[in-house]
Amino acid sequence: MAAAALVALCGGLAATCHAQGAKADAALVARGEYLAKAGDCFACHSTPRGKPFAGGLPMTTPMGRIYSTNITPDRETGIGRYSEADFMRAVREGVAPDGHALYPAMPYPSYAKVSDADMKALYAYFMQGVTPVKQANRATDIPWPLNMRWPLKVWNIVFLDHARYQTKANKDAQWNRGAYLVQGLGHCGACHTPRGVGFQEKALDESGRAFLTGAPLENWFASNLTGNHNTGLGRWSEEDLNTFLRTGANAHATAFGSMTDVINYSTQTLTDADTRAISRYIKSLPGGRSDDGRPYVPHPDGERVVLTAMPNNRGAHTYATYCMHCHGAGGLGAAPWLAPLAGNPNVLEPDPVSLINVTLNGTGALVIGGVPAPYPMPKYHAMLTDEQIADVLTFVRGSWNNDAPAVSAKAVEKVRSATRAP
Repeated sequence: MAAAALVALCGGLAATCHAQGAKADAALVARGEYLAKAGDCFACHSTPRGKPFAGGLPMTTPMGRIYSTNITPDRETGIGRYSEADFMRAVREGVAPDGHALYPAMPYPSYAKVSDADMKALYAYFMQGVTPVKQANRATDIPWPLNMRWPLKVWNIVFLDHARYQTKANKDAQWNRGAYLVQGLGHCGACHTPRGVGFQEKALDESGRAFLTGAPLENWFASNLTGNHNTGLGRWSEEDLNTFLRTGANAHATAFGSMTDVINYSTQTLTDADTRAISRYIKSLPGGRSDDGRPYVPHPDGERVVLTAMPNNRGAHTYATYCMHCHGAGGLGAAPWLAPLAGNPNVLEPDPVSLINVTLNGTGALVIGGVPAPYPMPKYHAMLTDEQIADVLTFVRGSWNNDAPAVSAKAVEKVRSATRAP
């Protein structure tokens, strides 16, 4: 009788322990899923009509086009055979299990800062929470000899910092959490920090003046996120930035280009505490650029600008025909649904490539809480010539006290050619 009771007790304990272990595993996978969203893994490793994380998304580099890889747990074409150590080495050091170097389009210089605990959670998610997809990786379009991988090992020796994020003792917990997310999983610098002669990020944290000061990227310009008054976020409050991260729009600007995917698949899914931590950290960054010009001052009578320019300005005519019904005679738009153009940091940016691209090719829809934004920017590549787009953008950049450089038809033609569908 006692033996039977002991067996029953042990059996009950085993069942309880098994249930607790399964619950712990489920919690770890859920944590990894959240971290994968913070890292925006879906946007880069999925195609619009493909299966999640199966790879194949094209990315343009100075050497040629590469394609994101399959990171599902398929054992033949994905990462199903990766050990936890293999996974950590690939994500944080850019080295595959067979020893070949990954292209730093995979932002492992940022992921190097991610903690061991978060890496374990990510591994659990990709191995247990993602559906395996059998889809072979696509070879790059980079020609030989530029496609040789061994120089990347030298690149890693020179440019890769292996250190994990270290908490700054003179900063509070919210600032440190934001710094960890921005510098690490969020890999904001991979797009928003200018590159050096070796295509390395010129700075990996706030200790470098170039950090997050904006950079050209695949026929867009990733915005300046530092505190510059005109081209940066100097006129934004922490609340403005938090609103932008959660909805993709605020009183100052609206997301476009690849930032639309960041909003759709990453930042809107984060907790309010995390987006506020990101906002706190980014808003602590001083202006990092010296070419910001005189501080923007709103025009006192912006609605008269188009009317007074109409008789002799071709750009004003084009604006009145195609743009004014959304962005207004005063360039103020109707934020957050329709972006303002007066004082918009992207309009004031010296590099006009984003304005050209968004005018030619429009924007993808922001989808917040499952609801698409009602007024995405339409495409005008078939309606307007290079000269018309140059004229209207020159008008916009020179009106309402924007005081930004003119745009040439040649610059428009270059972007049109580069973004034309193959």
